Amino acid sequence: MTAAPHSAAPDAAASPFREAVVDLDAVRENIRMLAAAVAPARTMAVVKANAYGHGAVPVARAALEGGAEWLGVADIAEAHALRDADIGAPVLAWLHDPGADFGPAIARDIDLGVSSLGQLEAIADAAASVGRTARVHLKLDTGLSRSGVAPEHWAGTVARAAELEVAEHVLVRGVFSHLANTSPDEDAAQLAAFEHGVEQARAAGLRPELRHLASTAGALRLPATRLDLVRIGIGAYGIPPFCDGTTAAELGLRPAMTLRARVAAVRRVEPGTGVSYGHTWRADRPTNLALVPLGYADGIPRQASSRAEVWIAGARRPVVGRIAMDQFVVDVGDDHVATGDEVVLFGDPRTGAPSADDWGDAADTIGYEIVTRIGPRVPRRYLGEA
Repeated sequence: MTAAPHSAAPDAAASPFREAVVDLDAVRENIRMLAAAVAPARTMAVVKANAYGHGAVPVARAALEGGAEWLGVADIAEAHALRDADIGAPVLAWLHDPGADFGPAIARDIDLGVSSLGQLEAIADAAASVGRTARVHLKLDTGLSRSGVAPEHWAGTVARAAELEVAEHVLVRGVFSHLANTSPDEDAAQLAAFEHGVEQARAAGLRPELRHLASTAGALRLPATRLDLVRIGIGAYGIPPFCDGTTAAELGLRPAMTLRARVAAVRRVEPGTGVSYGHTWRADRPTNLALVPLGYADGIPRQASSRAEVWIAGARRPVVGRIAMDQFVVDVGDDHVATGDEVVLFGDPRTGAPSADDWGDAADTIGYEIVTRIGPRVPRRYLGEA
C-alpha cells in the first residue's frame, strides 16, 4: 500500500527540472592557481569535448581570463567553434579525420598537431593552396601508443618538416607528446624519450618555440615535465587528475559543475516493495522513495545503480534500484521530502554533496567521464559570466 505523494515544495516552480550549473569563477580560480604553480611554463586550457561537458565557449573565455594563454581541442571542428565565437587566442587541434580539409583551419590561424608524415604533407599541401604558412606541432609517440609519430619515423619526419619550413609551407611552432601517468619511473622514461625527439628536431634545423608534455597530473607531480607549456585539462574543472583518493580541496581546486534536479514524485512504500527494473532492490522497512528525473539518456551511469548517493534535504542518500533512461529512485527513509525539492547529484563536496569522483567510484570509472557524459537534455546555467 502506498501513501499519497507529498505536496510540492513552495518554490518548485522557480527552480529547473534538471540543470548543470557551471561556476565560471571556479574555472578562473583553478586556472589562476595552476598557472601560478607551473610558472614560468605557459598554460593551455584544454576545452575539447565541449569543455569536458561544461560548455566550450564560456569555459574558454573564463580560462583565458584566468591566465591561460592557449586553448586546446581535439578536432578542427571544435577549434572552428571557438573562432566562430570570436575567440582569437592561440588554439591547437591535434586529432584529425584522415580526409580532413586543413585549409580553412590554416586560414583561421588554428595550430595543427601532426601525428604522421602523411599528415604533415597534407597540411603543407593545404597551406600552399590557401597561400599561408601552417603552424604545426609535431606529436611524438613516447610510449602511450596512440597517435603520434613512432620513434623509428622521428628522424624522417623532422627532416621533412625542416624542408617544408624552408619552403614556408609550415612553421614548426611546437613539439609535444602525452604522458601515460603510469608511474614516476615510466613517466621519467617518457620524458627522456621526448627530450631525445626534441634533440632530433633541433639537429634537423627546427627551432620549436614550445615543448609540451604534461597535462594536469604531470604538471603538479612531475615538475621536470612542465617544459615550455602545460596542458591543463581536468584540473581546470576542479576535478583531481590522480584517481588515488586525492581531493580537489587538497589540490586547491574547486569543482566547477553542480548537477541538480527537482524531485519529480515521492511515495511511501512497505517492506518487500521492489524498485525499478528487475526489482534488484526491495525495501526492507517502510520508507519514502523520491523520484529524480535524470537517467542514462542524460549521462547518468547505469553502472552506479544502487551504489551512488545524492544530496537531498540536507543529507546524502542512496540511489536504489536500477537507474533507467530518464529517472532513478532515492531512498529517503522517514524524512520528509516533497516534490520539487532540490536534488544534487554531484558538485563541490565541501557543501556536503557527492563529488563527480564519488559517482565515478560508484560506476567503476573516473570523474572525467562523469562530467563529460552529461547530455544535451540537461541545460547548462552559468554563474560568473563576464
